[in-house]
Amino acid sequence: MSRLPQWVGGLGAGLTRFAQRLDERKAQTSGTADASGEAPAPTPADMSASSDTRGSSGTPTSSGAGVPSGTAGAAAGQAPVGGLAVSEHEHVPPPPGYAPSVAPRPDPVAAVPWGVRVAAEVAWRLLILAASLWVLMRMISAVQLVVLAFVAALLITALLQPTVALLRRHGVPRGLATAMTFISGFVIMGLVCWFVVWQVTENLDDLTENVQHGITELKTWLLNSPFHVTEDQINNIADNLSKAIGTNTKDITSAGIEGVTVILEVLTGILLAMFSTLFLLYDGPKIWGWLLKLFPAAARDGVAGAGPRAWATLTAYVRGTVIVALIDAIFIGIGLFFLDVPMAVPLAVFIFLFAFIPLVGAVVSGALAVVVALVTRDMFTATMVLAVVLAVQQIEGHVLQPFILGRAVRVHPLAVVLSVAAGSLMAGIGGAVVAVPLVAVTNTVVGYLRAYARENALRTAAGESLPEAAGQNVPAGSAGPPGEGRG
Repeated sequence: MSRLPQWVGGLGAGLTRFAQRLDERKAQTSGTADASGEAPAPTPADMSASSDTRGSSGTPTSSGAGVPSGTAGAAAGQAPVGGLAVSEHEHVPPPPGYAPSVAPRPDPVAAVPWGVRVAAEVAWRLLILAASLWVLMRMISAVQLVVLAFVAALLITALLQPTVALLRRHGVPRGLATAMTFISGFVIMGLVCWFVVWQVTENLDDLTENVQHGITELKTWLLNSPFHVTEDQINNIADNLSKAIGTNTKDITSAGIEGVTVILEVLTGILLAMFSTLFLLYDGPKIWGWLLKLFPAAARDGVAGAGPRAWATLTAYVRGTVIVALIDAIFIGIGLFFLDVPMAVPLAVFIFLFAFIPLVGAVVSGALAVVVALVTRDMFTATMVLAVVLAVQQIEGHVLQPFILGRAVRVHPLAVVLSVAAGSLMAGIGGAVVAVPLVAVTNTVVGYLRAYARENALRTAAGESLPEAAGQNVPAGSAGPPGEGRG
């Protein structure tokens, strides 16, 4: 019993020291909160004291009475994180100044430059157009004979249709006018072809002798020329040509067989062109009306206006080309006749036919006439033929074509050259013949459709503005259908 007071005294001294330490810790905590501007966190003693005070006064402790202690702590402004109560007013320090700033990723569409997007939009549309054009060209190449025959029929119809219209104006029935024009036109074309073949056949022997004589003179001129060509070199060239012809005998034979096939195809094309021309001359308006029904109703008015203008352009082109070709053939044929060049008339007919190929045909036919004059006559005659051809072509290009064709066919020379080259690559001579009229007709149609669309847009805008102006000018009380409000 003697040690009990000593033990109680030590316990009291320990409790006193523990209380002092609690007071010091509370003072330190309150000082830190005052420096940071935050309220001090309540101690367990304060929480118990406040709960006792509220419980003794009879005031409800909180609106969430009966809630577990953890939830009550959260409602009192604390959130349990990992089992620890963290104050919602806890200070979060800002990031340091050396921390890199990460920009948000932009929209992928917005990241693509505007020019690249426009180029991509245009590119895929061009690819679709190119694919469509490729499919169309493949289809046309599969039926190339039919297409060329029909295009030739269109050109012949454009040439003969004015005659049918003239006969109709003089009271001739449509069937009789069509038959007379069709028979006379093809008879004239057949006679021209027969005359050319007959002249070439009649003068073939003389032409062969003249060619051999010309080759001999050319050999003599080369031996005496300043080019220092020896006779052995000329003989080697002749031997190489003979060997090439001998080794390619099979190719020549196959070419002959293919030539027979080509002749059959040409005859088939001529028959198709004749039948197409006959029906186009007789039932042209009905065929055009049937074609209009194939177009949508919204585009039918524009196509109906573009069709007659395209036909007028084609007719003017064919008629002007025939007149210009006839003048070229006559004047160059007269020059060849007076220069005593063999086969002057067949050469004039060739010049007439090649004139339907713009620019290129004139060069080829003129060069053929010069070569024939050089081989059959001499250098002076060939020079004079070249002068005649150039003079007639200059008159044609600067006087005849602007005066005869006028403004009906407005195609740039570059477009003419490119279209002829493209047509010849795709369909040979037939493609070269129809390339320029196709470009001229396309130019006319596109120009008319553009003007029609512009005029239609202006008409629509004017139609929309008229009701607004009429509504502004109507007096009050008179609105409504006629007959209403007049009692």
